[in-house]
Amino acid sequence: MTDTAQERRALAGRLTQAGVLISSAWRAAVEAVPRELFLNPGVFLPAEGGRWQPVASAGSDPAEWVRIAYRDESLTTQLDGYLTADQVISPVTGSPTSSSTTPVTVVDMLEKLEVEDGHQVLEIGTGTGYSAALMCFRLGEDAVTTVEVDPCVSARADDALETAGYSTWTVTGDGLLGHPHRAPYDRVIATCAVRRVPYAWIRQTKPGGIVLTTVGGSWHYGTGLAKVTVAEDGTAEGAIIGRSSFMQARSQAEAPIDGDLSARTAYADSQRETKVSPLLLADWMPAFLAQLATPGARFTRATTLEGNRLLYLFDPERESFASFTENAGTWTVRQGGPTALWDTIEQALTAWQDAGRPDITEVRLRITKEAHVYWIDGHPALRWRHDLV
Repeated sequence: MTDTAQERRALAGRLTQAGVLISSAWRAAVEAVPRELFLNPGVFLPAEGGRWQPVASAGSDPAEWVRIAYRDESLTTQLDGYLTADQVISPVTGSPTSSSTTPVTVVDMLEKLEVEDGHQVLEIGTGTGYSAALMCFRLGEDAVTTVEVDPCVSARADDALETAGYSTWTVTGDGLLGHPHRAPYDRVIATCAVRRVPYAWIRQTKPGGIVLTTVGGSWHYGTGLAKVTVAEDGTAEGAIIGRSSFMQARSQAEAPIDGDLSARTAYADSQRETKVSPLLLADWMPAFLAQLATPGARFTRATTLEGNRLLYLFDPERESFASFTENAGTWTVRQGGPTALWDTIEQALTAWQDAGRPDITEVRLRITKEAHVYWIDGHPALRWRHDLV
């Protein structure tokens, strides 16, 4: 096995310089845990034409494998829920379903979790097991429970953790339910994104404990890192503390919008010019607000054969849509179905602009058994309630 102590120290140095690695305890963990152990049996690297180049750990040049392992980026380890890099030898197409998240994101979240000696931590989404190993080093393996819904991913993570010298509580099952036998926990951290925070996570957290997770819809951006503290009455309150992007939890993931989009939007109930450009939805904060305003909506882009841009919003549950076309810089929206999706989003974006375009970190969040409530202080028009029943 190649000694990667130098690479681990260099990684810790880069994370410190980036301002995310702050404490000596987490620095010791980064310097101790070999990331390459958690990438077996290999990774997929982006290739031309939207394809993925497999790089298997076995048989790769050791020096090249180490360079890949310590890249400052996320590394895809599974495609389409089953395919790993050791199963193919040439570039393939597919959608990433498991990855080793960039160390900057992993360590930043661990620092923000505010763990202390003696804490019990529940991790939702074991993935490769790298973040679980960092927590095992910091807190001790008996203090960490990690849950993974994919049994194949869980088995590989178990092997990696054992190779690294840790035997923690790894649970295979529904990643949204957690592990009831060791509750309550002092900290809960999720390495996947959820459209809503399962109340089971709140219920399994001690009063005063922290839940840290990425929240937002099924868009690939416009999601936020929520940090909430659990109260004695079983509610939790906190804020969105920054941007964050993770794969959706599989039990909350949604199938992509496909098929003939023009046919799906053929019969509209209304048509008008937009008051604000739908291109705003390509920006992070407007996209987050749009998902707060219409939590079931999904944003889709397309191009005509002539090269013209087409934008769509779909809400499959409410059977509603909005489609946008551009002419000389002016956008026209056509809406159909029982919910006027763009009207609702446009109102939120206008209120946000009138409020001075506050950042995502101004968004507050309160969670109860009945609902999630989001708001921005001082702006009554920027308040949303998502009922859970």
